[in-house]
Amino acid sequence: MLAQRLMWIVWPAFLMAGVLEVLVFAFVDPQDMHWMGQPIELSRQGVYTVSFFVFWVLTCASSALTVLLSKSPLEVNG
Repeated sequence: MLAQRLMWIVWPAFLMAGVLEVLVFAFVDPQDMHWMGQPIELSRQGVYTVSFFVFWVLTCASSALTVLLSKSPLEVNG
């Protein structure tokens, strides 16, 4: 059951991270990005990779919250 719930969280989050990656970088050039006033020292591919994992973690948190809220009170408190 744990593996099934994990896939309910990870798979939709993976798909949405890919969608977010495409949407964001259709409008933003990674070479124009700055962090705390300094240009980012990563290559374009590095920025794409790091941002994909950031998007994936954020959407995993969203999916995990959905799975948690779908549980009955007995499952949560039990």
